[in-house]
Amino acid sequence: MKRTKPKEPPKLLKLNIAGGQQRIEGYTNIDIARIKETDIVHDLNVYPWPIKSESVEEAVCSHYVEHIPMLCACCPSGKQDPLLSFFDELYRVMVVGGKCNIVAPYYSSRRCWQDPTHRRAIVEETFLYANANWRKQNRLDHYNVKADFDFTYGHAVAPDVAARAEDVRLFWITHYLNAVNDIQVTLIKRAPSPVESGRVVEMAHTNAPVNGEAHANLRRSARKVKVLG
Repeated sequence: MKRTKPKEPPKLLKLNIAGGQQRIEGYTNIDIARIKETDIVHDLNVYPWPIKSESVEEAVCSHYVEHIPMLCACCPSGKQDPLLSFFDELYRVMVVGGKCNIVAPYYSSRRCWQDPTHRRAIVEETFLYANANWRKQNRLDHYNVKADFDFTYGHAVAPDVAARAEDVRLFWITHYLNAVNDIQVTLIKRAPSPVESGRVVEMAHTNAPVNGEAHANLRRSARKVKVLG
């Protein structure tokens, strides 16, 4: 009897979203720009992307989400906001447990407003809208979002802020303009679950290591969701 060779699982992608000329070794670069660094030429505002569902294990997205357009007054009523569409498409292409690292200018930084092509400001709470339990808890099911991510975030702070004591740095991050240059977020795709009830527990402010190393100018804070039942 001839034995059939077991099929190897499909190789998962590492995706560089809107990478432009910034290539990352081992990552597939998807971008609208038709340049030599682009592996997949595609307008990221057009869905679906030419990527199979649940085929991406890691993704990076640096300085793109602030360019995603907002709905204009002439858009049909009920049309989904393009940033929510981005969350949904990211959720579609990623495997459960897959992570996407997002970097964007922080809302209180001049970096957020200097570029005429920026279309929106990004804050920590922006990413709560990508969590199904939080949307349900806040009666936002009518937003019709499929994405369900947990996330952690950190801040790339200005050098003079990084040198301050922990409590002072936190106060400056919260209250002062230009204390933070960028927000750095890691989205983690949650597994589908029949349990829909949940609650957001308090934010934990830490200086946890990033990629195994401590960074004085990067403050990472975890926001977790506990699923009940």
